[in-house]
Amino acid sequence: MHDETAEPTEEELRAALEEQMRHIRVEDVILQTVATLVNLAARRLGLATAPGEDPSEERDIEQARLAIEAVRALVPLSPPEQVEPVRQALTQLQMAFARETQAAGGPQPPAEPVPPGAPDPAASRAQGPGAAEDERAKARSKIWTPPGS
Repeated sequence: MHDETAEPTEEELRAALEEQMRHIRVEDVILQTVATLVNLAARRLGLATAPGEDPSEERDIEQARLAIEAVRALVPLSPPEQVEPVRQALTQLQMAFARETQAAGGPQPPAEPVPPGAPDPAASRAQGPGAAEDERAKARSKIWTPPGS
């Protein structure tokens, strides 16, 4: 008789992991990784902290930059139905990063390449400061969370 409160054996843990690996899809892992990186970048930029926490305690611009670059690298591999929400989250992070580095006088992140058919952000800037500010306000109003969260 197996005791319900006993810790699982190494063999049981291995069997459970093998069962999970049979069913998990690479796209799911990519999306979970992207969500983790987005949330980590937000924390390192001081954007996402628990109530009562001091955002400056977790602020780390270099870690935020690395997370943003990793998300940028994973965008082309993300599930097609999630690319737009990922791009929106990435845009928010890049804007927050730019604000933080401007305030600190540090380097700016490289701009995300504009996909074919997408509006060119430079065109928005050419339309005047009001259009660019409208775009930034729209981006700030959206907070991305992965499905099932």
